[in-house]
Order: sequence, then structure tokens, then C-alpha cells
Amino acid sequence: MPDAGIGRVLVASLHQGIADILPTRLTFYEEWLNAEGLRGGTIGAAPVSAVLSFLRQEGDAYDLITTRAGRYAAEWTVETMPAFRRRVINAAPVWMRTRMLARLAKQLVRDSCQTSRAYSKVRRGSIRIDLRDSVFCSVREPARRPLCRFYAAAFARMLDLFQLDAAAAVIACRGAGGDGCVVTLALSPDRSAPGEADRAA
Repeated sequence: MPDAGIGRVLVASLHQGIADILPTRLTFYEEWLNAEGLRGGTIGAAPVSAVLSFLRQEGDAYDLITTRAGRYAAEWTVETMPAFRRRVINAAPVWMRTRMLARLAKQLVRDSCQTSRAYSKVRRGSIRIDLRDSVFCSVREPARRPLCRFYAAAFARMLDLFQLDAAAAVIACRGAGGDGCVVTLALSPDRSAPGEADRAA
């Protein structure tokens, strides 16, 4: 982990999201997200904050990029898990699997940024995740829309990979003037078909 506490999963997924949505602008953003830093895991908070600041000026591309990056972060997090752990989560009943994935979501937040924390509450049919010190929401002036889409997309995709459908919503965002950042996941009935994580195992 670099000294500023930014994890590789966040940096790499953000880089890939920019490459997908704004390929002609990738060279510009690689001034901060450079290949050497990506390989060595040495890209810190200041470069990432600069990238996010410029992305917020790109209009709708910010939401598209951070949403896609969140999905990549979830997929790469699950892919790097031991196959046995993936099988255990997939085999668990829905109520237990939901709690396991809430813990995994908190781990993803910590792995993305060392200073960030997440606190979860699981109730019948829903998960509430409170985020603290999200790098996406550290802004000087409040944004006009929520900036937490990276984590909302990551949590929803993570559940999807383990056969749980969930509609994610950002109900509060510190970057948009709220007291904190809150993401909720409304769960749909469990899918009967094997999930992608199970097939990957």
C-alpha cells in the first residue's frame, strides 16, 4: 500500500474506466495514472484527487467512468479471492451470503483507500452501507449530484457475482453536501442459476 493509502484496485479500475469511456483523453489522465505507478502501486491520494477533479469537469462522463470503474473493482476483487472462499459464499443460504458480502464490501472500501471505512447494516431485503472519508467525495465545493457511484456500482456488481440481484442507490453523499455517504442495496429474490463467481471457481 503506498504512503497515501490508495489501493491498486481503485487506481487500476479508474484507469480502465477512463480508457473505456474517454479513450482520446487517456493520455492526459496518465500524467497522474502512469504505468509505473500502476505497476508499483505507488499512486497516492494527490494524483487520484487530481484525476477525480478533472473528471468532474467532463460532464456525464464522470458518472459513466466511476460506475464502470466500480464494476471492474468488484470483478477484480472477486477474481483474486481464493476459489474455496468463492464456493463457500455461493453455497451459503441467502441470509448468510448477504452478510458475508456486506463484509466483503467493507473490505473493498478499505482496499480502495486506506483512510476510508464502511459500516454496514443488513436487514431483511436490504443492505445499508455508510461510507466514511471516501476519496471520491473529498471536495471543496458541494457537487450538484452524488459522487459515490463508484461504490454503489461496486457493491451491486459484487452481489450480482454471487447470485444476488440488488438495486443500488446513493441516498446521501458528503460530496453533494450531505453529512455523510450512504449507499443502500435493495435485494431481489435470489437467482436460481449458478452465478458468475461460482462458474469462475
